[in-house]
Amino acid sequence: MSAKERICLESLQRVKRGELTVVAASELMGLSLRQARRVWKRFKALGDVGLVHQLRGRASNRRLPADLTDRVIKRHQERYADFGPTLACEKLAEEGLELSPDTLTALLKERGLWQRRRRRGRHRSRRERRACFRSLLQMDGSHHDWFEGRAGKCVLMVVIDDATNRNYARFYPAETTEAAFDVFGRWVGRHGLPRSLYVDRHGIYRDDDHPEKPTQFGRAMKELDVGLILAHSPQAKGRVERRNAVFQDRLVKEMRLRKIRSMEAGNALLEGEFLADLDRRYAVSPQKNTDLHRALDTGVLLEEVLCVQEVRVVGQDWCVRWQNRWLQIDVRHEALRLAGRKVLVKRRGDGRLVVQYQAEPLTYRELAARPVAPKSRKVAVNNRSWKPPVDHPWKRPAARRAAPAVSPAPAAPTRDLQPGKTSAG
Repeated sequence: MSAKERICLESLQRVKRGELTVVAASELMGLSLRQARRVWKRFKALGDVGLVHQLRGRASNRRLPADLTDRVIKRHQERYADFGPTLACEKLAEEGLELSPDTLTALLKERGLWQRRRRRGRHRSRRERRACFRSLLQMDGSHHDWFEGRAGKCVLMVVIDDATNRNYARFYPAETTEAAFDVFGRWVGRHGLPRSLYVDRHGIYRDDDHPEKPTQFGRAMKELDVGLILAHSPQAKGRVERRNAVFQDRLVKEMRLRKIRSMEAGNALLEGEFLADLDRRYAVSPQKNTDLHRALDTGVLLEEVLCVQEVRVVGQDWCVRWQNRWLQIDVRHEALRLAGRKVLVKRRGDGRLVVQYQAEPLTYRELAARPVAPKSRKVAVNNRSWKPPVDHPWKRPAARRAAPAVSPAPAAPTRDLQPGKTSAG
């Protein structure tokens, strides 16, 4: 018996013993007098069994048919086994199998197919949302196996408005400065400049070796007067982290169902209907209707601010070197006397280079790479003096040898002197 039924049993037993009236017992049981009399009548006829609810042990009239539950469980295990209950019910409803997430969870628990996920962490204080739209953006790159092996690795750059949960996302090959520039520029093109931007401490946004020196992205935010806030933990920008989890759940499964195999097709899905559907589901109204977006200043080109910029020195031949590319400045700028002066080189998102001197664009043409002089191999010359060691054959004492026999010189031939001739004396 339930606790309520035990209270009724105790009260009616007291009525049976004459300690209480049915009116007083109705107050103890929390029933109306009319209902209390019905229960008293059933108690007298059936005893304790009469107080037990008559539907206990019987199947509910709203119970789903057995064939429907079998079809639901079979379809869920075939296609949606790793889906959450809410998303799984949405997909099942598209196939004509409508039921609530709680019902699906109960059916899975009955068959031992449900496993609860527990999340535990340290205590943190919730930060209140910003009151106005476009007051604060949160941006992050989400690394995940988005295509489940059907395509190469990539990253999803996610932007979310702190006040309304409105979001934007796009796939890129890697989390680079160019990717951050592009996704931020696309948001600005849709909604205008925000007041501030909340990001993590990735090397794109902060140089650990030179914290006082802004990165390319930090320099661009400074030029656009957008405050750059660096989070100290993922939980600090929890809104975009939770949206990453939504993408890793819903987007991955949606692309699996559609058999999407490339970043281009994934971006088409995001731009087409997926992002709009997320806004319909999760976007909220801001506390204040004040619009805090800012328009770009007159004459400012967003694509020339959100780009890589570096200072280069013009050579005496009026060439500027940029990543082993040679840019020959046109002769029409001869009056500027640019040789030896510094110019600003910008590489826009589309790959085009812009060269500026004191905010004035310069015309140039790109030259072929300078020929590299062949490296001549030096001839090795040995200038070291060499002294033979002591045991060298040259320094060994000469062996005593027998002197060669000396043969006597042949005697001079005698010559007869003729009379009347004397020898020259």
